[in-house]
Amino acid sequence: MKDVDYMSVIEDSINKIKEGAFLTVKSGNALNTMTIGWATFGVVWSKPIMMVAVRSSRHTFGIIEAAKDFTVTVPAGDMHKETAYCGSKSGRNVDKFKMCNLETTDSRQVASPIIKTRGRHYECKIIYKSAMDPAHLDKDYDSSLYPKKDYHTLYFGEILACYETD
Repeated sequence: MKDVDYMSVIEDSINKIKEGAFLTVKSGNALNTMTIGWATFGVVWSKPIMMVAVRSSRHTFGIIEAAKDFTVTVPAGDMHKETAYCGSKSGRNVDKFKMCNLETTDSRQVASPIIKTRGRHYECKIIYKSAMDPAHLDKDYDSSLYPKKDYHTLYFGEILACYETD
């Protein structure tokens, strides 16, 4: 395991996240992972931040609402089958970890674990969240991306650790 400077890997991570990454959240005994295809990175409040979005209709939503943190695992190898499965099945109905042979391992600084795979891992402490207000959303986006009106909540996580595993 080696530490990396998150600023030097953001562009690479953004490109890889487009292919699918695992957002993993734990609160109490509840644990779930879901596939994300986008996230944002930046500096907010003088802190390195990763922002992820979770729709209120997702199983992960109830868990992240009760959580203090989340992790994002950006796989280095081909995990298209696993990310496709975790992006199309709900943790309410199936054990995604078992079905995809995914293992977790403790993270360094947060309660939510990382996916045990070769790749880049971000550990994030939730410092702000905001439910989307459709009144402020472009109408074209609203009608095309939210036909069911299941808007995202945006979670701003301070990046506490960023590292790669082999």
